[in-house]
Amino acid sequence: MANYQNIIGSWRWLNSPEWNVAIFSFLLSFFWEIQQMPFYQVPSEFSCFDRTRNCTLATVGDVGISLTAFWVVAVLAKSRQWVRRPSRRQIIIYTFVGVVITVVFEALATGSLNRWAYAEIMPTIPFLGTGLVPFAMWLLMPPLTIWFVQRQLSHVHPKSSEQL
Repeated sequence: MANYQNIIGSWRWLNSPEWNVAIFSFLLSFFWEIQQMPFYQVPSEFSCFDRTRNCTLATVGDVGISLTAFWVVAVLAKSRQWVRRPSRRQIIIYTFVGVVITVVFEALATGSLNRWAYAEIMPTIPFLGTGLVPFAMWLLMPPLTIWFVQRQLSHVHPKSSEQL
């Protein structure tokens, strides 16, 4: 029986809010990144692998943004467990942090860093110049991510993930 407890205990990290935010953020963002490709200029010589690699790298960046937003709310809430029963204010802050980071990154990437460019069909937000598609992503994905994480962790006792 003790061996069984050790095995279960070694997988406890799967119940951490951060892990769940990262996983659901990755899954949702990767789908979005693939779907928004027509709104970006992509060199014609890019293979399917090149496009997928770029979308994967962008998704990893999205996960970083999502985790940063999670931690901002966790600091304000003084708990990593805020995502279990998020208030409207916490969801708004989580979303707002993602939007702000995205606006800054998009401005840098399409501006001085010249990392990517929008296709002509990309609508942009006046004054910001941010593409509407990535902006919309960060209005929709954070609440969806929180919803999935909340459902995933609803059966897990908070103390089992606090010990990490």
